[in-house]
Amino acid sequence: MVRMTIEFSESSLSALRASPREFADEMRLAAAIKWYELHRISQGRAAEIAGLSRAQFADALSRFGVSPFQYSAEEIIEEAGQ
Repeated sequence: MVRMTIEFSESSLSALRASPREFADEMRLAAAIKWYELHRISQGRAAEIAGLSRAQFADALSRFGVSPFQYSAEEIIEEAGQ
């Protein structure tokens, strides 16, 4: 496991009304969701990065307004037609 240290001002923590641990967890989740949304990582890998189960990660996607499906409607129709 790799440990990373990132420095933030106390005002950053207070903006989210979060403890340092809550802030770090939210950052991991936000990064995992964004990378998933950009199709850079799979849902399983994103859940792992976020420290969540796949079901918990799917719930978090909903909270962030991100679709749990990485295919567009057009891609699904195209693939179904083959």
